[in-house]
Amino acid sequence: MTSSQSQSQSQSQSQSIEHIVLFKVKDEAEPSKVKAWLDALNGLSSLDQVAQLTAAPLIQTTTTVTSLNFTHILHSRYNSKQDLKAYTIHPRHDSAVKDHGLLIVEDVMAFDWVAPDLHLEVTPKPGSAIRVSFFKLKEEEEGKDVKKSDILGVLKEMKDGLLSGQQKQISELSYGENFSPERSRGYSIAYLAVFPGQRELEDSNEELGKLKHKVKDFVESEVVVDFLIPSSSSV
Repeated sequence: MTSSQSQSQSQSQSQSIEHIVLFKVKDEAEPSKVKAWLDALNGLSSLDQVAQLTAAPLIQTTTTVTSLNFTHILHSRYNSKQDLKAYTIHPRHDSAVKDHGLLIVEDVMAFDWVAPDLHLEVTPKPGSAIRVSFFKLKEEEEGKDVKKSDILGVLKEMKDGLLSGQQKQISELSYGENFSPERSRGYSIAYLAVFPGQRELEDSNEELGKLKHKVKDFVESEVVVDFLIPSSSSV
């Protein structure tokens, strides 16, 4: 490997991107159309720009904001912001949105962050459970980097604990600050935790509750969603 290739690989690893889209599917949507939409979204995983992608129904949404009642999620990962941009303007992505999503989706929230030390070659296995939590800071704290830094510091401690084996039920943790606020409803920080299965996720609620307690003084509201990585036959 040349020095330029090594530098490019290092930059790619340091700039790995998490892309989350939450959807509220209409109550009256036909199951066959929902399946066709999910199939179209999951088919985007074959695009060159995409490192990982899963579209699936949520198994749980927890929030005090009753208007944010989502039913499905798209979680994808990229080696760079340029790859994410290329994905969003790809004709197949446009087709999945316009030909399928517009017919059945009534609400959307999207969130993107740079995930340090995210190893994109490691893919969550089918049956893995994933929790994504989004934080909206209290209005008086918005724009004050020290408060965002405090929350990001707590998440770093949580990840360091994972790496040292203190939270063995979590197999992966990613966190960061949103860099595309247009569709994030004011939520500015998020984390994503991967568990071997739904049981391990449920067993972690007490530990994750400690995190919520540490950041509660800075947070106005939180949206928490859980989903499972489906098998290829169930999407």
